[in-house]
Amino acid sequence: MTLPFAVPTALFPVEHRFLDLDGARIHYVDEGAGETLLLLHGNPSWSFLYRKIIAALKSDFRCVAMDYPGYGMSDAPPGYGFTPREHSIVLERFVDRLGLSNLTIMVQDWGGPIGLGLAGRRPELVRRLIIGNTFAWPLNGEWRIHVFSWLMGGPIGWSLTWAFNLVPKVFFARGLAQKTAPVVREMYMAPWRNRARRGAAVIAPRQLIKASPYLKEVEANLGKLADRPTLIVWGMKDFAFREAERAHFERIFARHKIVLLDNASHFLQEDAGEQIAAQFRAFRSQMK
Repeated sequence: MTLPFAVPTALFPVEHRFLDLDGARIHYVDEGAGETLLLLHGNPSWSFLYRKIIAALKSDFRCVAMDYPGYGMSDAPPGYGFTPREHSIVLERFVDRLGLSNLTIMVQDWGGPIGLGLAGRRPELVRRLIIGNTFAWPLNGEWRIHVFSWLMGGPIGWSLTWAFNLVPKVFFARGLAQKTAPVVREMYMAPWRNRARRGAAVIAPRQLIKASPYLKEVEANLGKLADRPTLIVWGMKDFAFREAERAHFERIFARHKIVLLDNASHFLQEDAGEQIAAQFRAFRSQMK
């Protein structure tokens, strides 16, 4: 199978799988066997973000990670809006198509509203949660979010991303605390080489405010998940989601464990993937 772009096997030693889903062509990885871990990325990343966690856990777990339509190697159907509500619906159909259940779901960035949206609609599917730097409620009361959403998701962000790939470049410049090899950074930027695909990366920042009605729904359903064992892993150098968001999750999920990652930023899976995997193994042993 010819992939949309080349991925060095040494960096991401997985089988690249595809399925057609309601007009979308979804790329995903499905490695290992055992309890299922559903690993959800945000903007502007893709399933490559979970390469270290998959490598560390696939000997004992089934690790499933998909790319949302318009991200990574997944193609969107005509008329797709690249909103978190749409992504969450596609995710739900993906989970049903693969027959996934008894899930441990890991979320980060927009993966939070997308994955916790699914979890709140279908709590019977969820066994545990792993929550990285993310949110799951409206942000329209925070001035810094309004400014960021307007700059990155408005006309300036659109024009500069189309011309220079601004949004992905900014995120990966600010969102990694550890030095990464040029080939690794190239893999994060590879899906955005094609200008025609760059709109998804800009729509996501705009949705921080525009998706408030959907985010209210996600927040309203969190109580259905409040008893789930929850591992909160938090990159302490993140520019986006900070102590207030982490404390909010701590209040919601009574059975939680906190792991503060001093060596990690927004993309904590890249900065501290092996550490997160080890923490999850220990957490699972304690919370069986």
